[in-house]
Amino acid sequence: MPNSGSIHSPSHRHRRRNLWRDHSLSLTAGAVLLLWIILYSVSNPDTHLGSFFGNAIADWSGVVVMVIATKFLYEAGSAESRRPPPDNPFHFWLDLVRDHSLTIFLVLTLVGWIALYAHSGVNTKWGQVVGNVVSEWVQTIGMVVLTKKLVERHSKESARS
Repeated sequence: MPNSGSIHSPSHRHRRRNLWRDHSLSLTAGAVLLLWIILYSVSNPDTHLGSFFGNAIADWSGVVVMVIATKFLYEAGSAESRRPPPDNPFHFWLDLVRDHSLTIFLVLTLVGWIALYAHSGVNTKWGQVVGNVVSEWVQTIGMVVLTKKLVERHSKESARS
């Protein structure tokens, strides 16, 4: 007698979530960032290799935040952002915050990075990394804002609807 509720039935396997399949990009980017942090922690920042690890931390932190943030946050008009749910005419301010949640998140975290940078030594090992992260965040915010209105011919991300 077939057991339709069995964990081995095809319908159950189809519904079951697979952490790796559902989040492999986030997990891999996070693992690469963790690798750069570990390598930088044990390296000499005055060497080319140590300096590279520090720069890689800033670059990959930008990758990780964009992969994860664009899964949950929106930016109206940006091709890189997923499409927000329909507006609710009774919640103008909530819709406004939701429609720009990606930029709001990036600006608020940028303020945190700037505060951390302001209180760290400019030429210290981790101070240089935080300075690079600040630069990465400014670049990321710039790209989000620029992609709202500007286009690049033959770019899938610039396709106008």
